[in-house]
Amino acid sequence: MRVLVCEDDRHLGDEVVAGLRAAGFAVDLARDYADADLKIAVNQYDCLVVDRGLPDGDGLDLVRAQRESGRRTPVLMLTARDALADRLDGFAQGADDYVVKPFAMDELAARVGALCRRREQPAPTRTVLGDLTVDRPRRKVYRAGVLLTLTPKEFGVLELLADRAGAVVSRTELIECCWDEMAEPASNVVDVVIAQLRRKLGEPPLIDTVRGVGFTIAESP
Repeated sequence: MRVLVCEDDRHLGDEVVAGLRAAGFAVDLARDYADADLKIAVNQYDCLVVDRGLPDGDGLDLVRAQRESGRRTPVLMLTARDALADRLDGFAQGADDYVVKPFAMDELAARVGALCRRREQPAPTRTVLGDLTVDRPRRKVYRAGVLLTLTPKEFGVLELLADRAGAVVSRTELIECCWDEMAEPASNVVDVVIAQLRRKLGEPPLIDTVRGVGFTIAESP
């Protein structure tokens, strides 16, 4: 799941990005309204985390512009403005959630995850493919009843493949959904994670390579 954080405070912005990445999200960072608007125009995000007090405008104006343009990407307002009127204004302009600073990073990550799962048609909370079970809320994976230890990136890639079981997911789509703008599209990051997943998932193999296209997991392994 890919998230855009729009926060002008350098220390806080870096802290939020690091916390969300540690929770398994691919995260881009914008420092102002203009940069956020540009990133939204060229990337597809599952959630926006937006501060109100930006150097070149109010983050709420960004939310309003997204809604007026027809974009329904979930938005979480992250701001120090804690008055009831501010919160009500945020919801009235199209925000889906409102978190007041200071905040707990674990709670923020949980709220962002909930908004990502709500986007458009939410995926089922649990996917079962043969003896493979992907439990999204708990971010756990079982093979033949055995709990596997996956990194956040490995879980994200497996989650996307499981969601698209039976279809081929391209390397480009994996990078767009599971990595952020710091990833180098020409690098072998996808192949490295796929290799790690195959090793941890064990036999018989679940992930197939479609040469020149991408990867797939059968609907009934």
